Amino acid sequence: MSQAVRTSPEGSGRPLSEAYDTALLDLDGVVYAGGSAIAHAVDSLEAARQGGMRLAYVTNNALRTPDAVAGHLTELGIPTGAGDVITSAQAVARLIAEQVPAGARVLVIGGEGLRVALRERGLVPVESADDDPAAVVQGYGGPDLPWGRFAEASYAVRRGVPWFASNTDLTIPSGRGIAPGNGAAVEVVRIATGAEPQVAGKPLPPMHRETIIRTGAERPLVVGDRLDTDIEGAFHGEVDSLLVLTGVTDAAQLLAAPPRHRPTYVDADLRGLLTGQPEVAADGDGFRCGGWTATAGSGGLALEGDGEALDGLRALCAAAWTSAGDGACELDGGKALARLEL
Repeated sequence: MSQAVRTSPEGSGRPLSEAYDTALLDLDGVVYAGGSAIAHAVDSLEAARQGGMRLAYVTNNALRTPDAVAGHLTELGIPTGAGDVITSAQAVARLIAEQVPAGARVLVIGGEGLRVALRERGLVPVESADDDPAAVVQGYGGPDLPWGRFAEASYAVRRGVPWFASNTDLTIPSGRGIAPGNGAAVEVVRIATGAEPQVAGKPLPPMHRETIIRTGAERPLVVGDRLDTDIEGAFHGEVDSLLVLTGVTDAAQLLAAPPRHRPTYVDADLRGLLTGQPEVAADGDGFRCGGWTATAGSGGLALEGDGEALDGLRALCAAAWTSAGDGACELDGGKALARLEL
């Protein structure tokens, strides 16, 4: 796929909730962390919904069912139906169903979300490598998933059973910090078997396909906190994206982002859905946003001016990304970010 290299965040004269018909929202690190709503998420999503934007929740976390996720969101004050939730469990179940016979057995290494998604596709979840499975599927099973489950997966995969993974996120946000994700568990089976799974979740096409099938979105905006899943998924799907800084991505990682990890818009949190986005303009040898001007040179990234910290970050993104072209910026931006306290 050939795409123009993004060298700057874009501006928008309209609130994003008006410019796009559907927000495809990640959950962990965007709407909640550790089960609790992130600041401003509930009010911002309600305002976007009242303004006519459809809200769909797209998560790589395969542990819970759409009903359970919808119930949790509703309890947080975000009215949600199961049909508004799309999970990597659903995407991987469709991927498996396209490659095994109807009614086939599938060895499940994960939680209830995977089992429900497999049954939806007419497949039969089983628990042992000795149950003659036609496929193995691995998804996040929570922090208490027994070690023996990885052994079951390894036994089957070593016998030549096709192996699928809902996603390969190495980490997952929690209320206590960053915890190991399903990708870390997938590595255990990969090391034991030397095999490679077929992966469905963000940023890969099966997840985007599942999302569009289930939402019917025509002008979608991907909203996420991760560059390597949410933003890269939007890149591969050729749709616009909003990065919020409430999850795993920090400002330094954003400046170093290669083209596939560069979001269309950047904002602090979900209040960014309700506003326009400021323009970033070329200004001599640098880039200006709000009261800030950023430049890139042999001494690293530099920032002059004052104003809103996010405007400074947007200007720095333009300087860093333009300097890097189709690579990743390696210039030191520490002093510039220190001025913004980011």
